[in-house]
Amino acid sequence: MTDAKKIVQRVQTGMRIEKRLLQVLKAVAARHEMGLGDLLEGIVLHAFEGKAPFEDDTLAFIEQMRAAYGLDLTADDSHGLCEG
Repeated sequence: MTDAKKIVQRVQTGMRIEKRLLQVLKAVAARHEMGLGDLLEGIVLHAFEGKAPFEDDTLAFIEQMRAAYGLDLTADDSHGLCEG
């Protein structure tokens, strides 16, 4: 059985994101040798299906990067962020 690739149309976006969160995301993308957009697509598609996007080894790496970049935000903070 062959896995057929799905054709998609991508658009450029100018979204804003918290600096330390972006640093961690970029580190994860680099570790997996993929672009940031591809990583975000994967995370969102997993979330839309209620699935976890990362395995244990990646979660451990994320924790290291959170500490390295001082990312202390959690999911509980997601609806209470404001610009400083």
